[in-house]
Amino acid sequence: MSERRRGRAGPPRLLLLVPTTTYRTEAFVEAATALGVDLVIASDRPSTFSDAYPESLLTLDFANSGKAVEVIADLARQRPFDAVVPVDDLTTEVGAAIAEALGLRTNAPAAIARTRNKHRMREALARAGLPSPSYRLFRTDDDPETAAQSVPYPCVLKPTILSASRGVIRADGPAAFVTAFGRVAAILRDPEVAGQPGSEEILVEGFMAGREVALEGLLRAGVLEVLALFDKPDPLDGPFFEETLYVTPSRLPLEAQTAIAAATAAAARVLDLRGGPVHAEVRVDAGGRPRLVELAARSIGGLCSRTLRFGTGMSLEEVILRDALDLPIATLERERPAAGVMMLPIPRAGVLEGVEGQAEALAVPGIEAVTLTAHVGQTLVPLPEGSRYLGFVFARGDAPAGVEAALREAHRRLAFRIRPT
Repeated sequence: MSERRRGRAGPPRLLLLVPTTTYRTEAFVEAATALGVDLVIASDRPSTFSDAYPESLLTLDFANSGKAVEVIADLARQRPFDAVVPVDDLTTEVGAAIAEALGLRTNAPAAIARTRNKHRMREALARAGLPSPSYRLFRTDDDPETAAQSVPYPCVLKPTILSASRGVIRADGPAAFVTAFGRVAAILRDPEVAGQPGSEEILVEGFMAGREVALEGLLRAGVLEVLALFDKPDPLDGPFFEETLYVTPSRLPLEAQTAIAAATAAAARVLDLRGGPVHAEVRVDAGGRPRLVELAARSIGGLCSRTLRFGTGMSLEEVILRDALDLPIATLERERPAAGVMMLPIPRAGVLEGVEGQAEALAVPGIEAVTLTAHVGQTLVPLPEGSRYLGFVFARGDAPAGVEAALREAHRRLAFRIRPT
């Protein structure tokens, strides 16, 4: 039992910060319900049920931490909260500010801010001597022709503030650089992005060759617990960097896996992250040496967490809530079967008119679910301008190779009818 709860009756009270763009609300609510917590959900847009449940469903401006802190502090004076759990990137900074104001366990807001800006993160890692690519920061109003003469090739251009590979483009020469610069700048002028701190920044890094993996971890008193290491079997060499396959356990040699965990732990220390979930993207070169692409102070995005089960069936969301609320966690050992997810890529821009082959995909041995998140009539925008997927396919099996094969076969059986716009 946490010190804050001593002498207080009733279930622990939890504030869940949920952006409307997340896929994960249901999973976190299910976990909170299973734990019997007193749950308050705050989102950035009003819920249709807010009037009926004014004390349980709130609307907060996640971009205005000061105002959000005032609103929650008023609520906490009536009934204190025991933990604040932000879901996805958009809520990590405001979540840290609220938790700090309430005296709850959290990472420092300044540490979270470093993880949310790729340039500031890269600076911190490089200053600490961690393996890093060359990098330079430009502004969207810089002259791309001039900038193209000052960077090494191949290089990767990226917004400093966006996630899910949105706006990440490789350039192999000056002409490609100028084109990529224009595309990234246009993305940053999108009304949903423009005006945010950092929306005028473009980071250019030297391209890091090698296999890419994703580490899912939990920091507990500054110590990294590795929950899963995902291989990304498809080469991510550009020109865009759309992630498709995640498969765990990793097939990398144990020595390489140990080095990846050590590199992630070192980065967390440099960035002053002390607790909660982390998600790292790491490149491993031909010699097995890891270099961090980025480290986020949140868990894996999309619906990918459905691949992970711990102990006797705990979801990743339950693990995160138990950790935040200081509830017992019997084990963080992942269930033994191999597991994987395919994030269904958007092949081209247009309007989704229909989907075929779902039954055939589900019939592939090892496939557990085909979940479509795009709907008929929806306008689809592929990477690098877009940031969404058509859906997710999940598989389990005895070995990672079999899981990967099942996911590829299921994807082959799906057909998406997209009308050009």
